[in-house]
Amino acid sequence: MSQDAQFTHAHMVRFERVLPGPIEKVWAVLTDTQWLPGWYGAGAIEPQAGGKVELMGGHIKGVVTQWDPPQRLAYTWNVYNPGDTVSPYPESYLTLTLAPSGNDVALTLEHLPVLERFVKLNAMGWQTYLDMVAAAAHGETVQSRDSYMAKNAKDYGIDLANPLA
Repeated sequence: MSQDAQFTHAHMVRFERVLPGPIEKVWAVLTDTQWLPGWYGAGAIEPQAGGKVELMGGHIKGVVTQWDPPQRLAYTWNVYNPGDTVSPYPESYLTLTLAPSGNDVALTLEHLPVLERFVKLNAMGWQTYLDMVAAAAHGETVQSRDSYMAKNAKDYGIDLANPLA
């Protein structure tokens, strides 16, 4: 083994949810930004490997790395602040995997790496996203992102007025 090798661990957020089928509907909710405008904002996910990802009016940008309907979607996740031409954060990776589970659909979300200072915020954000996905999959009215986020912030002990405190 090389003496200059370093072994590190990266934080990852992982969620598993069971949603009502059919799997094609859940796939549509995950890939068609019109289903969740309160989450995706202005933007789109280009439906192919190598496709462009731009969400929340350019706040999130990436590239589709896996497009395997209706089982797997993966893309890079880069956070940009207004006016940035280069993201000040490390590139990360989002993977959404679907599998039949009887009449339901098992959804696994994995996001990594997550910077240590953002672990709770990241988990709260993805829980908010999944709550919105679940509402859409159940045929319910999807509430505003802020309403889900307020509930989830309490669960994670996050003060939304000062989220990194």
